[in-house]
Amino acid sequence: MMVLPQNGRIGEIVEASTTYFIAATYELLAAPPFGALVRATTRDQTMAVYGLVYDIHTGSREPGGRAIVRGRTYSGRNLYDDEIYREHPDLGEVLQTEFAALTVGYTVNGRLLQRLPPQPPPVHYSVYPCEASELALFGEQLDFLRTVLLAPGVPSDELLAASVRAIAQARRDGPAYLVRVGRELARLLKEDYDRLTALLHRIRP
Repeated sequence: MMVLPQNGRIGEIVEASTTYFIAATYELLAAPPFGALVRATTRDQTMAVYGLVYDIHTGSREPGGRAIVRGRTYSGRNLYDDEIYREHPDLGEVLQTEFAALTVGYTVNGRLLQRLPPQPPPVHYSVYPCEASELALFGEQLDFLRTVLLAPGVPSDELLAASVRAIAQARRDGPAYLVRVGRELARLLKEDYDRLTALLHRIRP
């Protein structure tokens, strides 16, 4: 049974639907990487929803707003990269980092199901990063591959490749796992050789 931690959350949900959720991070520029597996809590304490991060965005907190240039001070001194954030600590109050995650499964009473949950996680509920052990366990099933391949509006192939590479790295049988995934992709994409070939190339570490 997976134990759900009570601390270490990286953000909270600001938008959710049946197939995806969007979370805002508590720390600016601290989104999990593209392809990372994250876990969202729900009202049912025995249930958690899993998603793969497919989009990361940082922008103004104000609706319709846009970040302004901060690389030059009023005295004319030029600032570069991290210097801008050190010189303007208020950026954490005016900017916000968000990430979107494609829903790829959920757990209920300790059982992992790689399918859509009966309800999306509620807005303002917590999102946590998944540790390597949890990532390895999630990857034991391969139903999520079809979900990612068929997902509309996301960079499906790049997302699948990034997530598979991360899972393989978290598993002791990483090379054998990649072979197993390759065989499943060959079955799913038997009518699309070009896409299959490109994917097999991308999942290599």
